Amino acid sequence: MKIAGTGSYVPERVLTNAELEQMVDTTDEWIVSRTGIRERRIAGPDEKTSDLATKAALRAMEAAGVTAEEIDLIIVGTISPDTFFPSTACHVQRNLGAVRAVAFDVSAACAGFLYAMQIARHFINSGNRKTALIIGADKLSGMVNWEDRNTCVLFGDGAGAAVLTARDPEAADDGGVLSSVMASDGRLTDILSVPGGGSAIPITPENAGQRLNTIHMQGKEVFKAAVKYTLEACEQAIERAGLRAEDIAMIVPHQANVRIVDAIRERLGLPPDRAFLNLHKYGNTSGAAVAIALDEAVRTGVVKKGDHILMVAFGAGFAWSASVIRW
Repeated sequence: MKIAGTGSYVPERVLTNAELEQMVDTTDEWIVSRTGIRERRIAGPDEKTSDLATKAALRAMEAAGVTAEEIDLIIVGTISPDTFFPSTACHVQRNLGAVRAVAFDVSAACAGFLYAMQIARHFINSGNRKTALIIGADKLSGMVNWEDRNTCVLFGDGAGAAVLTARDPEAADDGGVLSSVMASDGRLTDILSVPGGGSAIPITPENAGQRLNTIHMQGKEVFKAAVKYTLEACEQAIERAGLRAEDIAMIVPHQANVRIVDAIRERLGLPPDRAFLNLHKYGNTSGAAVAIALDEAVRTGVVKKGDHILMVAFGAGFAWSASVIRW
C-alpha cells in the first residue's frame, strides 16, 4: 500500500493564548513553556466534524487524482462524531457522492488516523478494496470545559485525509508502508476520557452541571504513558522496517505537546530538525493531528520522494500506533 495523496483543513477562527488569558487563569508563557502551543483553530457553530472531514478529503482526492466513484473504502478516525449513529464516515460518503464505498468510523482518539491507515492497509493488501480514503477529524471545541485551564488550552479543531492505493511491486521507486505497530492498554482508560454521555453515565438534569461530557485528563500520567509507549512503538517500527533511527528523514508525530515530541526524538538520537511540528498553530487536533502534519510536510517540501518517514500517535484508551513509510 502507498499514500497516493494527502489533504487537510482547519477552520478559519483562530483562538490565541492571549484570548485564553481572558477566559481562564493562565498565561501565554505558561502555555508555551509547557506545551509549545501558541494558538488553535475553532470550528464555527454550524461546522460539523463531517464538514471538516469532507473538505480535507476533497483536497486529498485532488492530490491523488481520484474521483468519488473510484473510492471503495472510507474510514474516519474520530471521537467527536456528528451523531452517535450513523457514522461520520457515512455522512462524508454522502457529501462526496462516493456511492461505491463501504464507510465506517474508528474510535481510537488521537491514534485514530494511524489506526484507520492500518485497517485500510489490510483491506488493500487482501485485494478486497483498491482505493481507500482515510480521514482523521475532530471538533474537540465542543467537548472542552472552557473553565478548566489544564485542558482548554490544549485542543483545537481540524481534519486531515489521505488516499491509499496499492503500490506497484515492479516499480523500485514506488513508495509504501514498510512497517506498522498498533497497541492498546485498557488499564489506562481513566487517565484521559470523557466520562459522561455514554451508557455508563448518561447526562441527566441532575448531573448536567458536573460537565461529565467534557475532556478529563491526568496530565502527568498521560505524559509518562505517551513517552514510554510511543518510544517503544517507534523503535519496533524502525526495526521491523529493517532500518536504523538515523535512516529516518522525518518524524511526523502526534501534535500534543512539544516536550513529548522532544523526549521521543532525543531518545531516538535524532536532531530537532528531524521532527515536523505544527502544534504551535493548531494545538492538539486529536485524530486529525498526524494527518494535518503529514499533509503540511508534503506540501511544503519537507517530505521528499524516497524519504523514510516515521509517523507515530497516541491517545485515550490508551491507544498508540507507529508506521514507517518510504515516500
